[in-house]
Amino acid sequence: PKMKEDYCLHTVLIFLSMVYLSQNAAVQRLRHTRPSPHTHHEKGKEGQVLHRSKRGWVWNQFFVIEEYIGPDPVLVGRLHSDIDSGNGKIKYILSGEGAGTIFVIDDKSGNIHATKTLDREERAQYTLMAQAVDRETNKPLEPPSEFIVKVQDINDNPPEFLHGPYHASVPEMSNVGTSVIQVTASDADDPTYGNSAKLVYSILEGQPYFSVEPQTGIIRTALPNMDREAKEKYHVLIQAKDMGGHMGGLSGTTEVTITLTDVNDNPPKFPQSVYQMSISEAAVSGEEVGRLKAKDPDIGENGMITYTILEGDGIEMFEIHTDSETQEGVMKLKKPLDFETKKSYSLKVEAANVHIDPRFISRGPFKDTVIIKIAVEDADEPPVFLSPSYTLEVYENAAAGTVVGRIHAKDPDAANSPITYLIDPHTNWDKLFNITTDDGVIVTTKALDREEIARHNLSVKATEVNKNGLQSRVPVSIKVLDVNDNAPEFAKQYETSVCENAQRGQPKISSDLIQTVSAIDKDDTANGPRFIFGLAPEILSNKTFTVRDNRDNTAGIIVLREGFSRQKQSLYLLPVIINDNGVTPMSSTNTLTIRVCGCGTEGNVMSCNVEPYILPAGLSTGALIAILACIIILLAIVVLFVTLRRQKKEPLIAFEEEDVRENIITYDDEGGGEEDTEAFDIATLQNPDGINGFIPRKDIKPEFQFMPRPGLRPAPNSVDVDDFIKTRIQEADNDPTAPPYDSIQIYGYEGRGSVAGSLSSLESATTDSDLDYDYLQNWGPRFKKLADLYGSKDTSDEDS
Repeated sequence: PKMKEDYCLHTVLIFLSMVYLSQNAAVQRLRHTRPSPHTHHEKGKEGQVLHRSKRGWVWNQFFVIEEYIGPDPVLVGRLHSDIDSGNGKIKYILSGEGAGTIFVIDDKSGNIHATKTLDREERAQYTLMAQAVDRETNKPLEPPSEFIVKVQDINDNPPEFLHGPYHASVPEMSNVGTSVIQVTASDADDPTYGNSAKLVYSILEGQPYFSVEPQTGIIRTALPNMDREAKEKYHVLIQAKDMGGHMGGLSGTTEVTITLTDVNDNPPKFPQSVYQMSISEAAVSGEEVGRLKAKDPDIGENGMITYTILEGDGIEMFEIHTDSETQEGVMKLKKPLDFETKKSYSLKVEAANVHIDPRFISRGPFKDTVIIKIAVEDADEPPVFLSPSYTLEVYENAAAGTVVGRIHAKDPDAANSPITYLIDPHTNWDKLFNITTDDGVIVTTKALDREEIARHNLSVKATEVNKNGLQSRVPVSIKVLDVNDNAPEFAKQYETSVCENAQRGQPKISSDLIQTVSAIDKDDTANGPRFIFGLAPEILSNKTFTVRDNRDNTAGIIVLREGFSRQKQSLYLLPVIINDNGVTPMSSTNTLTIRVCGCGTEGNVMSCNVEPYILPAGLSTGALIAILACIIILLAIVVLFVTLRRQKKEPLIAFEEEDVRENIITYDDEGGGEEDTEAFDIATLQNPDGINGFIPRKDIKPEFQFMPRPGLRPAPNSVDVDDFIKTRIQEADNDPTAPPYDSIQIYGYEGRGSVAGSLSSLESATTDSDLDYDYLQNWGPRFKKLADLYGSKDTSDEDS
C-alpha cells in the first residue's frame, strides 16, 4: 500500500546469534509497522463487511550468550526506520537498563552492541527502550518502544552443597537400606535451558557400608549388622555432577560423617568368677566394704547395670548399691560385725541391664552372677553398754549421797579389760551428781529441786583400762520426782472494789460476787489440785466478806453487807487460805485487796481511796487521829527548837566577814589538849560519868536520862545531809543531859600517844589546808556562813 508522510517510524531489529566456533553472526531483520489509516475491507459470512487494521510493533526477545570473551563488542541488533533515507537526519536513541554502560547504540546506523561480558547468574535479562528522533530538533518521530534482551546460559557453574559438611547418625545393627540422611546440591545455571543444572549424585568414599540414590541424594545403609563397638564413625564422600552426569559436566563434592548410635546388644559380664573382700569388725553401718564391676561395652542407658544380692549367709549383714557414675556395684555394711561371733561371709551377686531391647533378646540373657567372699578382721573394740540409754529417777530434796542408779559397760574383746566410768563435766556443770569410777553407781551431791530443773541429761564415759584406752559414751536421763514442798498461791495479784453506800438492786451490794480467784502450785499435778479455799481463822467471824469454794480450783469472793464508807475505812486486806491436795497437804495465806470506791448509778467506779486498812489487827479511827496529832506536835517542837537555835547563833557571827576567823580563835580558855599538862590537870578534863556514855549538864540538874527515839533516826542509806543534820539537832535539843552548843567546856580524852591531830575546826583557820570546801555551798542556807568562812580564804588568795 501507498504510505503517507505522517506515517510513524518503522523499525527493523536484527538479532545476531554468535557462534563460538565459527564466530559468524546470523542477522535476523524484523520489520514492524504501525497502524495505517487505510484499512482493508473483507467480506465475511452472509455478506458482512469486516474491517482489519494493520498490526503495530511486534517485538521478540533477543538473546546474548553469557561469558562471551571475544575481542569485539557483541552485536545485539539494529534499529531502522523506513523513513530513514540514509541522509543522517534521523537519530537513534537507546535508554533503559544498562543503556550507555553495557549496551550502546550507533545513533546513525541504529546498531546495538554489548560492550561488557554478561553473566546470567548475575542478571538474566535487561529491559531497554528504543526511539527515533529528528537529529536537529530532537523531536520524536515515533513513540518509544520497549524490548527485552535475555542472557543465554552456558554451563559455567559447578554444583555446590550449601549445607555441607554433613553429620548424621544411624543405630547400629540397622537393616540394609535404612535411610541415614539426604544431601542436596544446587547449580546456579539455568535449569530451563539444556542440562546445565541437571544433577546426578554418586558416592566416592564410604563403600560398601553406605549407598546414595542418584536422583534424590538420600544416603542409605548398605551392609547389615554394623557394630558400634567395632567401629563407631564413618566418613562418606558424596559427588553431585551436572549435565546429567555425562562427560564434560561440572561436579562438586561434600563430606558426610555418619555415627553409629548404641543399642543394647551386649549383656554385662563379670571379668572374674570370685571376688575377695575384707572389713574390720569395728566398721560402722554404711561403711564401704568393696567394689565390683561387670563389663558392658554398651553406653548410656544401654550400659546401665543394677546389682542384687541373690543369696548367701551375709544377706542380712551386707547390702549392695549401684554407683550411677561408674556403674560399679558398691558393697556396704548393713549391720555391725563381731569377729568373735563370725569371721567370714559368702554372697552371690547378680548384675543385670536395666533397659533391655526386645529386638536383641536372642543375644541374652542380659545378666551375669559372681561369688563374693568377705572376711571379718579382728579389732580392739570400745566398751559396750548394756543399754543404749539409761533413764533413772530420784526424789527431789533427797539428801546428798542418795543413790540414783547404776550404769554398766563391758569390754566385748576376749581380753575383757576393766572399765572405768566418768560423767562428762560438760553435762554436769553444777556438779549435782557423781559416779563411782569402778562400778558406775551414780549418786547425788546435793539436794535437787524439781521446780528448778525437772530432768538432768548426763553423758557417761566408759574407758578401757589398757594401752589403747578406748572409750564409749551413753546418754543418762535423770528424772527428778516431785514431793509436795510448794504451797499453792494466787495465780496473780488480785485487787477488786466495792461501791460505798450502794443501795439494794445496784451492783456490788449484799450477797454479790465481787471477784473470782484461782490458784497455782509449782508442784506436780499429783501434789497440786484440787485446791481448797477459805478465810483465815482470825477473821471467820467477819461479817463483811466471805469465800465460796467453787470446787474447780477457783473461789468467789462474796460481800455480805452494804453501806461501805470511805471515810470510815477505804481499804480491806482479805486473807485467803489455799490448801493443795498433796500427800502432805500444804497451805498458804494470800491477801486480796478490796477498795471502797465511789461509784456511779450503774456501778461503774469513779474514784477510790488507797489508805490501807488491815482486818486482822486494825486500829480504830480515834487511835489513828491521836497518832497523827502526836506527829504534828512533835514536828512543831522540832521547828521551834531549830528556830531558837538560829536566833542564838546569829550574835556569834555579827562581825565583818574578814574578822570572823580572828574572833573565833580568841577563846583563851580552850584547854590544853592531851599534851598540855601545865595549864590544866588532865584528870579534871576526864569526866568519870562520861566514861559510861552519860554526860550531865553542869548548869542544870538532870531529872532523867534521855533515850533517843529510834524512829527519829534516818535510814542508814540516806544521802540527804540536811535531814541528817536536822535529826541530830533535834536529838541534841531534846536531850537534857547534853551541854548547850553555845558553851565549850567539856573535852573528851583522846587517848595517849595518838598520831592523829586535833579534830577541832577552830584551829584550821590559822593553818594552811589543802582541803576543798566548795561542797559546803551545796548544803543549803544553814551552812552558808560556814561555806563563806572557808571559801573566803581561797577567794582572797586568788584576788591577791
